[in-house]
Amino acid sequence: MSGNQYKGNDVSCCIKYFIFGFNILFWVRRFIIVFLCASLWFSSGVLSNISSITDLGGLDPVWLFMVVGGVMFILGFAGCIGALRENTFLLKFFSVFLGIIFFLELTTGVLAFVFKDWIKDQLNLFINNNIRAYRDDIDLQNLIDFTQEYWECCGAFGADDWNLNIYFNCTDGNPSREKCGVPFSCCTKDPAEDVINTQCGYDIRAKPQKDYINVKGCVPQFEKWLQDNLTLVAGIFIGVALLQIFGICLAQNLVSDIEAVQASW
Repeated sequence: MSGNQYKGNDVSCCIKYFIFGFNILFWVRRFIIVFLCASLWFSSGVLSNISSITDLGGLDPVWLFMVVGGVMFILGFAGCIGALRENTFLLKFFSVFLGIIFFLELTTGVLAFVFKDWIKDQLNLFINNNIRAYRDDIDLQNLIDFTQEYWECCGAFGADDWNLNIYFNCTDGNPSREKCGVPFSCCTKDPAEDVINTQCGYDIRAKPQKDYINVKGCVPQFEKWLQDNLTLVAGIFIGVALLQIFGICLAQNLVSDIEAVQASW
């Protein structure tokens, strides 16, 4: 066996350790994603009703994130060990599944463009379901308030969407103090106020004028944000795609080097 020693110098060390370092960074990130999703799942009361508002037939999206994170974690592990140990099987596994993920992302992007009206309807349905469950979960409530404050919007397509909530609807039999109102996150911000007025939305929709709340819905505001930041969004997706293609090419290059060395034994 002394005459058939493995010629490690023929394998590009730069490519080998670049793939290893590349996957270590993404491996850590994926581990964090899995850990956070697991924490959300096992923490009592945290987004406890999220499966009921996503209209996914009882499927909890936290499980979906955990599965995706777990798959990506395994993929990163295969890339790290495959590069470090010069294992062609793990490197081929890494490049093939990275190519499948790239294809799925590309397909998702095309379908999202083709069925954008359906996605818009689903977003409207999702927001309306959130409005109905606004008081059912404190974390969901904080998420809705953050969204409405950030987008400067109210409801899916307008403030009247809050009629879907039993506490804010304008029916005569509603005994709630918040009747015909909106959450404080719908109110326009007063620069002179340092303390948030949580009662600013009381009875606001019963009045003839609505100058003190954001009248635009969150769906149109989200569409406007996408249009204003189209270059940024497209750049992020293109950057991620190029990184994936780059990783596939590096892995295949390293596999070719290893197989060439093995053929010379």
